[in-house]
Amino acid sequence: MPKKIDPALRERAVRLVREHRSEYPSLTAASAAVARQVGVGNESVRRWVLQADIDDGTREGVTSVEHAEIKRLKAENSRLREDVAILRAATTFFVGELDPRNR
Repeated sequence: MPKKIDPALRERAVRLVREHRSEYPSLTAASAAVARQVGVGNESVRRWVLQADIDDGTREGVTSVEHAEIKRLKAENSRLREDVAILRAATTFFVGELDPRNR
């Protein structure tokens, strides 16, 4: 199970990469250097920077707010599908109970 990273640490890592990005040949190299400094994985830092760029509007993609809304809607959709399945099963049961041929 992934560990929860402190939001302050995440913000610090993103800020450091943005400040020192010009000193490195690529975003990956800058992310690796900052990741070693703050003690998290290279890929995590790189993805945080990319997501921060999306959230700021400098890069195309799904923002964090949109992602949270999609996740919430998918969970709601799943619960509603379960409710419909339960109601269908109950309807089938009660229709069978009301059928005079079953008495």
